[in-house]
Amino acid sequence: VALLVVAVAAFAQLSNPSFPKLTGQIVDEAGLLTQADKSEILQRLRELEGKSTDQVVVVTVRSLQGYAVEDFAIRLARHWKIGQQGTDNGVVLLIAPNDRKVRIEVGRGVEGQLTDAMSALIINNAILPAFRRGEFAIGIKAGVRDIADVLLGDAEAVKQRAARLKARDSGIDPAAVMFLLFSANGVSRLVRGESIF
Repeated sequence: VALLVVAVAAFAQLSNPSFPKLTGQIVDEAGLLTQADKSEILQRLRELEGKSTDQVVVVTVRSLQGYAVEDFAIRLARHWKIGQQGTDNGVVLLIAPNDRKVRIEVGRGVEGQLTDAMSALIINNAILPAFRRGEFAIGIKAGVRDIADVLLGDAEAVKQRAARLKARDSGIDPAAVMFLLFSANGVSRLVRGESIF
């Protein structure tokens, strides 16, 4: 009986995550950003929404509360109702530094632009390199820049930045890196959400 009570309590905890309050397009529960960082990111997010109506929210949390990052991100996006009603054009950039997880969760209205492969490219090439150096604000800004570029139709710029980074790190021709990144084999290896830094 005691084991059943513990199991029910654990299930109740997992079925009801405690989300931070949505206070704007940046919710920095983990305290990774300065006020100047927030102002810079917010300006880019507002410009994006003004040009495209797509809504992007950056959220840092202290803990995923035992959830998988993709489950937490989906529940959070639904709870906050990110995106325009009827178009489902919201994006959540979720950072959980204590759990070492990053996720880009997208609404159906922007899935054609911000695909799983493109999200993985952004996480792995724009966000994680800075995070690994302990430069969270730089990684978040780079991720927001790339998300905005993709949503505004300039995915090629994101791909080129990723290719230059890979080429610099590997000494390989950037065109070869682009081919490898977006070949069928390369895309199959990319996973959008479960990035560990």
